[in-house]
Amino acid sequence: MNIFLIGDVCGRAGCSFLRKALPSFKKNNNIDLVIANGENSADGNGITPQSANHLFESGVDVITGGNHSLRRKEVYSLLDENAFVLRPHNVICDFGKGYTTVDMGKLSVAVLNISGKVYLNDDSIKNPFETADELVEKAKADGVKIIVVDFHAEATSEKRAFGIYLDGKASVVFGTHTHVQTADEQILKNGTAYITDLGMTGPEDSVLGVKSSIIIDRFKNNKTDKFVLSDSACYLCGLVVNIDEKSGKALSVKRVILR
Repeated sequence: MNIFLIGDVCGRAGCSFLRKALPSFKKNNNIDLVIANGENSADGNGITPQSANHLFESGVDVITGGNHSLRRKEVYSLLDENAFVLRPHNVICDFGKGYTTVDMGKLSVAVLNISGKVYLNDDSIKNPFETADELVEKAKADGVKIIVVDFHAEATSEKRAFGIYLDGKASVVFGTHTHVQTADEQILKNGTAYITDLGMTGPEDSVLGVKSSIIIDRFKNNKTDKFVLSDSACYLCGLVVNIDEKSGKALSVKRVILR
C-alpha cells in the first residue's frame, strides 16, 4: 500500500496548488491513500468547511489538524460530523477527535492525530505519549494493522523521541507544524517509517508561508503587523510510504517536493 502524506497546507494558495499537483501525482505513483494536514488551509490560519471540502474534492482522504484546528468556530460542527477531519486527540475539547479508520476494502487504516507539548505552552494538551498508547490500543482492538500518526509538534527532540517510542507500534510517524521539511526520512529498526517534519504546501518564497518582510520586521523591529501569505509560486512537500499490508511495517520511504 502506498500512502502519500502532505505537509501543512497554507491558505487558498496552498489549496489551489494541491488541487493542481495532486491528481497526476496520485495516478503516476499508484497512491492508495492521501493524508494532508489542513489546520492552516483557510486564509488567516485555521480550517473552515470550505477549505476542508476543497481538500477532499482535490483528492485528500483524511485531513489532520494542529494548534490552529479550533481557531474557526464554523468548523466545530464539521469536526463532529465528518470522521475524516481530525484535530489533535490529546487537546481537551468538546468538538471532534484525533482518531479515525479508513475502510480500504480489503483492509482498514487507522489515522491518529496527536499534539506535542514542548513550546506550545497550552495546559489543555494532555500527555502525547499516553494518548498514543490509548489510540494504538484502540486501533488494535478495531483489528487494524496499519497505523499512521500525525504528531503536530514544535520541538525536534520531542518528535524524535515520539517516533522512537512508537517504533514497531505504528506504521508511520510523521511530524507537522514547523513547515520546514526535514531530511531525516527513514525506517526505524522495528519497521516504523519516520520523518521529523513533512514541510508545507504553499508559497515557497516566504517565511513558513507568510511574506518574508512581515516576519523580518517582527524579529528585527518588534513589529506586530498581521500575517499575510506570500504571493510567490507554491510548492508541495510530503512523503510517500510503502507499507506491507500483512505486517503493517514500512517497506520504503521517499521525500517529495512538487513545484
